[in-house]
Order: sequence, then structure tokens, then C-alpha cells
Amino acid sequence: MNVRRSAVALTATAAAVFGAAVPAVAATPAPSATPSVKIPAGLYGSADPTYDGVWRQSLSLLAQHTAGEKPAASAVGWLTGQQCANGAFAAFRADAATACDAKVMVDTNSTAAAVQALAALGGHDDATGKAVTWLKSAQNKDGGWGYNAGGPSDTNSTSVVIGALAATGEDPAKVVKDGASPYDLLAAFSLPCAKDGGALAFQPDKKGALAPNADATAAGVLGALGKGLVTTAGTAKAGACAAASGKKPTPAEVARNGAAYLAQATAENGHLMSVMPGATDQPDYGNTADAVVALAAQGGAKAAQKQYAWLEKNAGAWAKTSGPAAYAQLVLAAHAVGADPRHFGGTDVVAALNATGPAPQAASGEHAKSAEQDEKSGSTTTLWWIIGVGLVAGVGIGFLLSGRRKRTQ
Repeated sequence: MNVRRSAVALTATAAAVFGAAVPAVAATPAPSATPSVKIPAGLYGSADPTYDGVWRQSLSLLAQHTAGEKPAASAVGWLTGQQCANGAFAAFRADAATACDAKVMVDTNSTAAAVQALAALGGHDDATGKAVTWLKSAQNKDGGWGYNAGGPSDTNSTSVVIGALAATGEDPAKVVKDGASPYDLLAAFSLPCAKDGGALAFQPDKKGALAPNADATAAGVLGALGKGLVTTAGTAKAGACAAASGKKPTPAEVARNGAAYLAQATAENGHLMSVMPGATDQPDYGNTADAVVALAAQGGAKAAQKQYAWLEKNAGAWAKTSGPAAYAQLVLAAHAVGADPRHFGGTDVVAALNATGPAPQAASGEHAKSAEQDEKSGSTTTLWWIIGVGLVAGVGIGFLLSGRRKRTQ
């Protein structure tokens, strides 16, 4: 789910702000925060999209849809236009009119995120069907997926693909390669309680050793639950890490133990810390948002109450600096705990997200109906919300933020 990165590389967003939402990536040269390509119409954010264009667009559309917005046709069109003929997506294609060739580096993370967004919006069965077919072709013999087709499996990539499969009605347990399903991969990367508290590793190191990774754990909890980037509160009882009932942990045990690890890691102050090599320790906002979603997906809103409260109090400035994917993470975190992202620590993060790209067409039925009912009851807050939405939809200035991101949005 949310922060997707390997230990050896950072995308443009993560290079500028620790914890920003980006896909897991293979080793690449450090990207520049200054766009080296023209930002296409319809794309959210103003930073160089080379490494995260499809990812941040997918999260943005998912967040808008989850918040009851109808994304702009140009934004949806940009995303569908990025797909290659074989069904896969690359992180970004500057010239989408040119057919994909061997030089176009398609990847599982971008493809799976796009599938989840397009499946949620509906009406894109052909595109999502082709994408899922490609994802199945890229599955490894251990049941998992790596960032690139044929690359070594990792927890994050496997989990986001599970979310894509589930979003399109596939049963991840039945998507197997050489007898192994993605749940087998997650079980193999789940660490024992006695040593590492039930965390999941990103992937083995060169010596085959596994190390706990909070980012991978948050993603792995969702994957083990068979859930995607958008999730509602779960009902499992919170508990300490417990030994597996068999030779390997079941998906439910992987999720339970991973959630226990996240709860313990955030017990003292409500947030995770960044672990970037050579960097000063600081709160990791993106991974904390991912942890909120994972904890809520496993054990309900109460399980993520402390972490969400910290996020609501502290993450607004981070999202403003980090751009659309970060705003989307906050929207999805609010949704997971049943909170209103339009009142996130005094900030309307839905409007802030909308301001980074083309304005949505309109609010969807349920949200519009709720707004109308509030207006009739004389809600001053709702009145101003309605005025704001009108400005965004009409002239696009009602919710524009004065501190709009200049470098990494």
C-alpha cells in the first residue's frame, strides 16, 4: 500500500520527503526534483512523473472516488492512456501515442495500482482484464511478484498485486505458480514472534536473511487480508504476536502478527520513524498512514485510534509538501477508520488533493445527498463546503492552496 520503495533506491517524491507514497522500485539513478519532462494535462502533481506518474495518479483517483468525488475525465483518460497493448503499465510514458517496446520499463506496482483505481471507477473491464492477465504472467514460482517481471519477489509488490486481483473479483489464493500462491510468499516473509514480533520482511538480503520492515509489514497485512489500497475497518480482535498454528502461518496469522508488530512499533508515540540510511531520525508520515490503514483493516478503527490521531495532528504540512499521493494516503487512512477527510486536523485533504490537478466533475450520489441534507438542517460547515465545491468545479480557485508544492508535488 502506501510507501513503496526498495532499500536501494528512492523515487522523486521519497527523495524529497521521507515517507511519501511511491511505488517499490528497482535500483535507478537518483531522480531530480525538477521535472525533466512536461507535466501532461490530466496528471496530478507538478513534480517529475518519470518514477511515480501512474502510481500517484492511481492513488489520487482512488482517494477521490472513496471520498465521493467523480474524477475528471481528463485525469481518468490520462491513466488509461498509459497502458501498453500487453496490459501492463510503466511508471510513466511521456509519449503514450507510441506503442510500448522493450525499452519501456513496465512494472507490477504501477500496473496493480492502476487496476485498483480503474476497477473502483468502473467501466474499464477491458483495461483491467488485460492488466490482470499480464500480472498473472509475471508471477514468480514462489507465488509472489517483484517490482519488475522476473525480478525477485517482495512483500510490497506481492501485496499490491493481491489488491488488484481482489478488486477485479479474482481469488488471490487461486492465482498460483508451480503450486504456490501469493499467500505462500507472504507466509515465507513473515518473521517469528520471538525474534521480530511478527513483522514482515521486504525481501531476503544477499545471504537469504530476513529483517523486519515496517513499510513491508503494513503492506503485508493488507495483502494477507486479501484487501487493496482502499479498505474498511476489520473485526479481528487485536492481540499480541502468536506462534503459527502450523508449519507456516496462515494468511490470518500473518495479518494478526503483522498488525501486532505495527501496534507495538507505534505504541509509544503513535507513529513510525524513518529508517533512511544516513538520515536523521524523524517521523515517517507515509508509513504511519499505511500503518493506520493496516491496523484498521485488521482490528477496526479503535486499533488505529492513537496512530490516526497523531497523523491528523501532524501530517498536514507533510502532505502539503509531498503532493497528491500523500494527500491520497491521508484520505485513505481517514476512510479506513471511518473519519471525514474533509475535516482532517482542520484541513480538507480532499479539496487539497483536488487542487493538485483537474477538478473532479461532481460529488457522487451519496455524498451529494448527505450535503443536501446537512444544508437543509442549517449546517454552516456544510454551507461553506458546498460553496467550496462550487468554486473548484466552476473556476478552480475555491480551494487552491497558497503553499502549493513547488518541488515534489
